[in-house]
Amino acid sequence: MSSLTVSLIQAAPIHNNLQASLQKALDLIDQAAAQGAHLAAFAEGWLSGYPAWIDYCPDIAKWGDQATEAVFMDFWKNSLIVGSPETDALAAKAKEHQMTIIMGANERTPLGPGPGTLFNTLLTFGPDGNLLNHHRKLMPTFNEKLFHAQGDARGLKVVSGGDFRVSGLICFEHFMPLSRMALHQQAEDVHVAAWPNVLDRHLLASRHYAFEGRCFVLAVGQLMRIGDIPAGLRLPEELADKPKDELLLKGGSCLISPQGELVIEQQFGEEGIYTAEIDLDEVIKGRLTLDAGGHYNRPDVFDFRVK
Repeated sequence: MSSLTVSLIQAAPIHNNLQASLQKALDLIDQAAAQGAHLAAFAEGWLSGYPAWIDYCPDIAKWGDQATEAVFMDFWKNSLIVGSPETDALAAKAKEHQMTIIMGANERTPLGPGPGTLFNTLLTFGPDGNLLNHHRKLMPTFNEKLFHAQGDARGLKVVSGGDFRVSGLICFEHFMPLSRMALHQQAEDVHVAAWPNVLDRHLLASRHYAFEGRCFVLAVGQLMRIGDIPAGLRLPEELADKPKDELLLKGGSCLISPQGELVIEQQFGEEGIYTAEIDLDEVIKGRLTLDAGGHYNRPDVFDFRVK
């Protein structure tokens, strides 16, 4: 397969409502399939919403704050368990459409034997319905550490989506040079950069990743409104009087070529499925001049390994 049709799914989940968010995701996947997508990608923590309120609400990190504890309980209950009916539904949808689906999720481990720990997770389902990769964000960024635990390197890999090789990283992992190198050495064709929303610095990192890795990058963000902040949390003064439908997360999703150029321009403020056909031959052509994991690497000079 030289050509590949990819869809960036930019939408607002139903925050802290796993079942409603899942149903919306399944409907969006159907729409992407109708557009001919072989690959569909969602944003960071899409099931069931990136908790952007940790960066806004002033009491969130106060020890023993009852409102925070109540919100965490709700957040925990609506986090995804891998191997559950919810992940089975995503796998079945991938098989139904013979599509690769990459989904960002707040993941919790099942109680017994695990303690119910939460992770910031990216799941890759293949066109045969198998879970190809289960990646947990290596280092929760700043305030995320309040809810999310550190991941490990088991999901730091490139997998086959059929006739193409695909990888993914979450948010600030794109600023970790060794994470990038671990994937570049595995010869990726397409990379999903999952963000809460794609701000200027996130776009910079995504374009750099595409150029450095000589791969197509789907930089995917989501939408979140002030009204999605959980009830009970005290809003900061600058948000208290603003309309509930004003956006905190504005998307910014885009598609980037192996030369670091925008194939689909950034999309802000609107839900949508943004689809394009890409030519995978451009990946190999780009590696004539730069192949960070191949002929431009110097294993005689540098040692690199992933634990």
